[in-house]
Amino acid sequence: MTLFYSLTGNVVYKGLTEFAVECGGVAFRCQSSFATLSEVIPGEKMTVYTYLNVREDALDLFAFTTEYELEWFKMLITVNGVGPKAALAVLSELSPDRLALCISASDVKAITKAQGIGPKIAQRIILDLKDKVKGIASASELSEGISAVSATAEMPNTSEAIAALTMLGYTQSDAAVAVSKLDSTLSVENLIKGALKLLSLG
Repeated sequence: MTLFYSLTGNVVYKGLTEFAVECGGVAFRCQSSFATLSEVIPGEKMTVYTYLNVREDALDLFAFTTEYELEWFKMLITVNGVGPKAALAVLSELSPDRLALCISASDVKAITKAQGIGPKIAQRIILDLKDKVKGIASASELSEGISAVSATAEMPNTSEAIAALTMLGYTQSDAAVAVSKLDSTLSVENLIKGALKLLSLG
């Protein structure tokens, strides 16, 4: 619900999972991701972008330092089985840009690192949001990377190379990004060798 678009005021409280911003004599308690909380400094003035979640027994306010992270939060909660707390868990584990790459690469394992997110929910996030990822990319560079990763994962040679790299312990998204930077006509063996070189530099 968009009753509040943003809040600007002094931070009067900061906890492990929430903070409070005072506006006009009223302190609004906001729940947020670790990324936003890392930027919250008690006593300082700040602007946050908000989402009001209305329940039968409560009104919960969620806030983020960027509209981009807020948009990702709102997109995540459209996925069946993903509530506000689960969306915060995902955004606390993965930055929006990193999550976009994980979704493009169908990297279930990376998404399940978020607290309380199992394989089924991670797969649902990927299926529901894969087509929306390109439109919400924050920069053209990221958008191009997402397109390359998506295309790479669908080619026989490159998908086999990605699978081999994940067997070596790399995440599917990292492997897909590395392989997407190589010539897709290379043999699987050469794709793996080239990707390993790139991954060792990163």
